[in-house]
Formats: sequence, C-alpha cells, structure tokens
Amino acid sequence: MSPESSPNPETTLPKDRELVLKVIPMPADCNANGDIFGGWVMAQVDLAGAVLPARHARERMATVAVNQFVFKQPVRVGDILSFFSHITRVGRTSVTVQVEVFAERFSMQGQYLKVTEASLTYVAIDENGRPKPISRDDDAPPAMPG
Repeated sequence: MSPESSPNPETTLPKDRELVLKVIPMPADCNANGDIFGGWVMAQVDLAGAVLPARHARERMATVAVNQFVFKQPVRVGDILSFFSHITRVGRTSVTVQVEVFAERFSMQGQYLKVTEASLTYVAIDENGRPKPISRDDDAPPAMPG
C-alpha cells in the first residue's frame, strides 16, 4: 500500500512554519505521465523559499544553492499546494531556508500529504549581482560564520 493510499495521511499542517505560498497546478504543468513536472514544483519551491530571506535581509536576494530536494509523492492537476517555510541559518551574506510542500488532493479535502521538502540558500546581492553583507536589525537572529 502506498503512503498516499494509506488510511491516515497527515491531517494537520505545520504550526511552527509560515505559510508563504498557495498554488494549484494546471494541465499545462503536466509531464507525459500526467503528473506535474518536477521542474515546475522546483520553481514554486524557489519562489516560496525566497519569501523569508528577502523579508529577513531586506536586500535583493538570489538563489545560490539548492542544498536538498526530495520529491516524496507526485503532484497532480488540481492539488491545492501549501508551501511552508522557516529560516534554518543566517550567515554574513546568506540565508538558508527549509521549505515543506503539502498537497490537499481534490478528492481528499481537508487532508494533507507532504509531497516535497527542500533546503535552499539565498545570498544578498548588490546592484552588480555580487554578494553583500546582510544588514542587521536588533531583532534579527545573530549571524553564523560563512
């Protein structure tokens, strides 16, 4: 029995993460197998992942690394995808975030299944696209080396 058809899919969403994006994939986003392209999911994760670093740094940010990306379940047309994020590390010029993606299947409203999780790092950049130190506020977490 696949995790998706198990009688107890995850029924609650993370309370210690911030909802940063909700989106519904459409038929144009499908691959030849009828599932949503992994690259489409990756693009949405990159958008969702950028929200908290930009808010924290208040700087222009660019994706510098995809540290980990795990597709746990396929994403289908019509799924309501919820992207949750939290900052895991703040460096001198960079911010790393963890993004978790949950699908609410059209046929299983109110039940959620984790479909993807990823870790991405964003770097603050100047007007020439070069890394620059992140401005600090008094309420910002302390910088870690790197």
